Amino acid sequence: MTSSGTLVAFMVASLPLACFPGQSVAFIVAQSLSGGRRTGILATLGVETGYLVHVAAAAVGVSAIVAASATAFNVVKVLGALWLGWLAIQSFRHQRAGTLGDTVRAQAEHGEPKQAYRSGLLVGSLNPKTALFYLAFLPQFVRPHSGPIWLQSITLGICFILLAMIFDLSWSLIAS
Repeated sequence: MTSSGTLVAFMVASLPLACFPGQSVAFIVAQSLSGGRRTGILATLGVETGYLVHVAAAAVGVSAIVAASATAFNVVKVLGALWLGWLAIQSFRHQRAGTLGDTVRAQAEHGEPKQAYRSGLLVGSLNPKTALFYLAFLPQFVRPHSGPIWLQSITLGICFILLAMIFDLSWSLIAS
């Protein structure tokens, strides 16, 4: 199992990634601004759930395969960029359709908060910054002599998700 010293060092070293805004925060803030607090929180929960994909990949070693293949990593980055681009286009389409108040009402009527969770799930799953974190950073804190590597990867990954959730929920609540 991961020692408390390693866990504390990991959490401190993870702070910059967790607190500095990136693609996920941009998505969360946009959802919070357009749909309010509930939509922002659901978007945040979707992003954090999407991060579990990276935790699972790290635990089973798929991350190592992606790290060894520049092509595979580029595919993940391109898919993530395309998805965020599509979300931006959808946002512009909704804004052109009416005022922001009309857009918020339309999203509430059409179940947009649930869509925010699903979209957040994809944003979190396809976030290249998070993939890079799990590929390059997290393994530095895994100690072969401290127990099963998969269990350490899951433990560290979940700790990062909880840390990121604190900051992401803060961004969501401030924006809403």
